[in-house]
Amino acid sequence: MNIAEKKSKLNPTLSFVHLLGGKGIITKPIRSEFDIISLSNEGITKASLDALISHLGISKKAFSENILDASVKTLERKKSTDKLDKHTSSLVIEIAKVVEHAIAVFGDEEKVKRWLSAPNRALNNAKPIDLFYIPTGLNMVNTILGRIEEGIYS
Repeated sequence: MNIAEKKSKLNPTLSFVHLLGGKGIITKPIRSEFDIISLSNEGITKASLDALISHLGISKKAFSENILDASVKTLERKKSTDKLDKHTSSLVIEIAKVVEHAIAVFGDEEKVKRWLSAPNRALNNAKPIDLFYIPTGLNMVNTILGRIEEGIYS
């Protein structure tokens, strides 16, 4: 078991909070799924969104247009402290949770970036990141990660 897996098992929210900008941006403690729901309802800040995008290795334009279905200009007008709406916050949080799982599986952010951006036969040759715009797609990607983790990936 590598260090990332040990950290994830000891404190499953560590990577999740890190992906959204760390404790300096996510100031409320995240101890349970209910805390995540509360965070989503309150709205995460644009700074959290920017932090997650930087971990994914894609452009803000691609993320905003292809995943959030929003203009990059709309996002750029927001200050880093501005809160995102409940729906957008929820989607970004769910993406962060899937990316956290991918980091636990692959143990390295660079490997995760490559895996997310490569066509995947188990996803009908879609790139995992191209399915992040919809909850069903996120669940499919998370299922594939679970299969890889268990050694039953086909």
